[in-house]
Amino acid sequence: MMKMNMISARRRRNKGLINIIFILPFLLHFTTSFQIHTSLSTTTAAVATRVTQSNSHNKNKNISLLYSSSDESTFQKDSSSSSSSSSSSSKRWSSLSPSTKQRIIEEAQQRAIRNKKKREPTSEKKRRLLFQYKKAQLQAKRNSRVHRPLPLKSNDRISLNELIMNEVYNGTVISLTDFGAYVDIGSECDGLLHVSQITRDEFVEHPRQVLTPGMDVDVRLVRVSPEMKKMQLSMLPLEILSDEMEDEEERGERITLDELDVDDELWGEIKRVTAFGAYVELGAVKLGWLHFMDHPLFGNVPGAKPKEFMKVGERIRCWVSSVDFDLQRIKLTANRPEHLPGPRREILKRSNDDEEYY
Repeated sequence: MMKMNMISARRRRNKGLINIIFILPFLLHFTTSFQIHTSLSTTTAAVATRVTQSNSHNKNKNISLLYSSSDESTFQKDSSSSSSSSSSSSKRWSSLSPSTKQRIIEEAQQRAIRNKKKREPTSEKKRRLLFQYKKAQLQAKRNSRVHRPLPLKSNDRISLNELIMNEVYNGTVISLTDFGAYVDIGSECDGLLHVSQITRDEFVEHPRQVLTPGMDVDVRLVRVSPEMKKMQLSMLPLEILSDEMEDEEERGERITLDELDVDDELWGEIKRVTAFGAYVELGAVKLGWLHFMDHPLFGNVPGAKPKEFMKVGERIRCWVSSVDFDLQRIKLTANRPEHLPGPRREILKRSNDDEEYY
């Protein structure tokens, strides 16, 4: 029994060895083929990678060559076009007239200046504008200077002692001020023409309404002081000046401001009409002021100016509205104050008939 088991075990062992002997060649063949396949695939992949790299390199080289050739052709075209355009523009420029060339150059310069000003900082712009303003102000001051017929230090000028009173002289307006104008009549100093001595036809608020620097005017010598080097001139007629001088001589016999009371009734004569009213001669030391709204004819004609219903030389009845002792002024009204009693009317009957009269 035991011998039989040993024999069966030996047989099984031999059978396993036989199977291994038969399977071993197949295993060796399979291992070798797998290694060969792996090496072939690796080699194929490497070759494919190298081929791809070479192909891409050749493609890039071809593209670069293509681009370089196109760039060269483009550059040649651009250079040819620029040369042709420059030649054509030079031909056009040479064909233009000199005046047209100058105008184009000036326009380009002005355009460049405008562009530069747009990029200018605010501080620089303020400084430039201030400089331009000062320059314009200086130029205006220079233009306002009048050329004198004779220099101030000329020996041909007349001395103040040689001037004749109430004589008419031809002069040149040198400068204007708020209160009058300075006129050069050829003497050693300029004379003052007061704003009130220019005209009586209209109210002159500022001399520039009538006069301008450099204007030739005929003036009358009213007063002169050789010691103070001063002259007073006038453009008014001699009759008006004589009347004003007589009024000044009678100042001592005139009514003083202390003698005037509010609501006093006075008769006066209009001496001067302005844009706001009139100055009235009352026989007082000062002229009375009558505003145009205090005139009885104000409002009859809508929009009428004071000189249309207030005439120089017209006699008018007026009342004192106020007296300013500090400013030496008399304010008048031509409308009867309402708080004053009205004029009393008496009805009288005549003996012969029954007609009534006032």
